[in-house]
Amino acid sequence: MVPGGLREGGRQRAGVRRPLRRPGDRRGVPRAGRADRIPGLRLVAERQIGDFDAALVRHGLSPLRRARTTTLQVNVGKRCNQACHHCHVEAGPTRTEIMGEAVATRVLDLLGASASIATVDLTGGAPELNPHFRRLVIEAQKLGRHVIDRCNLTVLFEPGMEDLADFLAVHDVEVVASLPCYTAENVEKQRGRGVFDKSIEALRRLNALGYGHAGSPLVLNLVYNPVGAFLPPPQVELETRYKDELGRAFGIEFHRLLTITNMPIKRFAEFLVRQGQREAYMSLLVNHFNPGTVDGLMCRSLLSVGWDGALYDCDFNQMLELPLGAGVRSIWDVDTVDALATRPIATGPHCFGCTAGAGSSCGGALQ
Repeated sequence: MVPGGLREGGRQRAGVRRPLRRPGDRRGVPRAGRADRIPGLRLVAERQIGDFDAALVRHGLSPLRRARTTTLQVNVGKRCNQACHHCHVEAGPTRTEIMGEAVATRVLDLLGASASIATVDLTGGAPELNPHFRRLVIEAQKLGRHVIDRCNLTVLFEPGMEDLADFLAVHDVEVVASLPCYTAENVEKQRGRGVFDKSIEALRRLNALGYGHAGSPLVLNLVYNPVGAFLPPPQVELETRYKDELGRAFGIEFHRLLTITNMPIKRFAEFLVRQGQREAYMSLLVNHFNPGTVDGLMCRSLLSVGWDGALYDCDFNQMLELPLGAGVRSIWDVDTVDALATRPIATGPHCFGCTAGAGSSCGGALQ
């Protein structure tokens, strides 16, 4: 184990896990084009499905290498107050993997030594549940970095989080909030009963503090990911629909909508297998490979840090335990991220998820 990592235990399973429901009705969300639908989609040969590197070679884009690192994405642990059906982290209330003090301190040391990093992106799980979350926010800002909190919204109502929204506002933290639809039905299919109402109340609370209003420095962006095995609709069109629906029904304002493709890993991969859609979904991603997205892939400018200090090219690679392609294994093995520029990036079949259609990243569509 990397020094300083705190792991009080692995994943615990309480009781019998309910099977995931089918994608169901997608009312309220613009439909993707016919080619993006699973039924009747031509399947590519199994040997082609996982060959992302071969796709890069065919388009003259190989090898995929890191550029200058401008974002440090820190996964502070897998504990979460939700257990969403699509979650690539497999986060939940019973997860005990959590970043300890020594790792958090080393992250801040590395940040201070790496002038190229402009943004610290805090994620989880629910990152706010980590006892070192607020320290990371405060110290990163002292170093002049922009801080993002990837928030599931309902965490604002957890015990001990009563002042969380105020803390985020006082420290000018950008909130990137998960809301997979503007209808209760679709949100609760993915995130559980009661989540939609709490999410709306959390957004209202953030709006009341100044988040999300036009011209406000308190940035509030929402995240959409499909509730089934299909690609996201066009981001700009869906953003307009979200703003119309949430504004009219609830008086909610936000800045941007970020559309993110579901990665065929972890819980979503299990869902695909149960529904008999794994090959079809992978074919969808492969058949919609867009070479124009490769230059903007987040793995080229982002460095992902695990709860135990291990390093990865992206959060998806982290969950697959696919080590950093640059050959550096942890935050204790590098003095500055500047040394990672031009080094190779580790890839796998899931990478087709970031290059399909308009592309996908933690910052939304790439085109």
